[in-house]
Amino acid sequence: MADRERSIDELYAEDAERADANIFGRETGPSRRGFLSGTGLAAMSAAVGGAIVHQSSMPGGLIPAALAQETKPAAPAAGAPAAAPPAPKAAVTFNFPGKDPGLKPLGDKPLVGETPEHLLDDDTTPIAKFFVRNNGQTPEPFKDGDSWKLAIDGEVNTPLNLTLGDLKSKFGARSRTLRMVMECGGNGRSFFTPQARGNQWGNGGMGCAEWTGIPLADVLKAAGLKSSAVYTANSGADQHLSGDPKQVVLSRGVPIAKAMEEEAMLVWGMNGAPLSDIHGGPLRLVIPGWPGSASHKWLTKITIRDKVHDGPGMTGTSYRVPIKPMIPGGKAEDANFKIMESMPVRGIITNPSNGTRLAAGVRELALRGAAWAGDLDVKAVHVSTDFGASWQEAKMSSLRNRFDWRRWAASVKLPQDGYYEIWVRATDTNGLMQPHIAGNWNPQGYGGNPMHRVAVLVG
Repeated sequence: MADRERSIDELYAEDAERADANIFGRETGPSRRGFLSGTGLAAMSAAVGGAIVHQSSMPGGLIPAALAQETKPAAPAAGAPAAAPPAPKAAVTFNFPGKDPGLKPLGDKPLVGETPEHLLDDDTTPIAKFFVRNNGQTPEPFKDGDSWKLAIDGEVNTPLNLTLGDLKSKFGARSRTLRMVMECGGNGRSFFTPQARGNQWGNGGMGCAEWTGIPLADVLKAAGLKSSAVYTANSGADQHLSGDPKQVVLSRGVPIAKAMEEEAMLVWGMNGAPLSDIHGGPLRLVIPGWPGSASHKWLTKITIRDKVHDGPGMTGTSYRVPIKPMIPGGKAEDANFKIMESMPVRGIITNPSNGTRLAAGVRELALRGAAWAGDLDVKAVHVSTDFGASWQEAKMSSLRNRFDWRRWAASVKLPQDGYYEIWVRATDTNGLMQPHIAGNWNPQGYGGNPMHRVAVLVG
């Protein structure tokens, strides 16, 4: 039986030094603190397209950014010649009306599409470039948006039945437009080893749009929250993939304190246009800073509960993370899991894109990117061109409002022609910084936020 092809990530996950030796032909004998040398360095330089400028700082076992995520053949037997890296596969386009074909398809049942980092280079993410994440079947487009109905019930003094038109007319005096990050709870899942369950997101399960609507708190106050109110339970019109109307695809919620924040909104507009069907129109929740699954699309009902909600997507390992670290690949114990709330700090490079090739003689490169940190703000962004041996602070933009992202910019020197990796790390206001690799492994792959790297070849 023929060996199946394995990715370079799998080979390095099994044994990083052996992968160095087998793929790049590292010479036998002691290495320099795990760094490549001799024929191994020459082979890696050939694979990435040029001399590795800061090779003395490049640790052994590091998959070059130029090669990461590409399919590699199985490692050859000991002593066999190193395999030549194959040509990159042709990109698959995302085929959906109004969406940029450059989105990366991750699934069609349900529909899921990721935005590559270089498509997140706008200050406000255009609708065409905004990621897509569904959990079930998309409802049929609703023609008469203002007649859409929303119910508020449960632990309230006055249950409400409102149309979207009612929301606009009765609460419209407090309508606002805020630019805020929306991020899938599984963003960064592909960075975990061993592989976690679910869509294998890179960094692009997110976007930062301008959302128009009203504070959810205004409607909850009108309903009159009882003293017993603890948690929301959100429901929408999306249907289970099985087509069974009795099965609920997803029903998540948030603590009352989070629901009452000024930025938690009932939204009917996105980037100055009516909220499109694919993004939850005509009415959705936006609960910024927390996993996007709490921002229910096609919203039809909010039930106020007297305990933590236990609907689909709230129990087991669904949108829950370990309290104490678990053995990667190990069995999950329910008592060791808590609900995922604030998303972790993340910084990305949006220009240049991975694999950029510059003309010979270019000696300076302008960088752009974005950073965000869930409920927190970003304290600093740093970039490195020498595999983290030294770091340079980037200049960050100001925020329009809370939960906006920080656009950042920097200019770095390129001392000679050759291969460079640009690394970025963001630090939040609590002092937590992006790690080198995804930590706190969990079965569903939540919270993977390692430093972002892009490869640049000069000449």
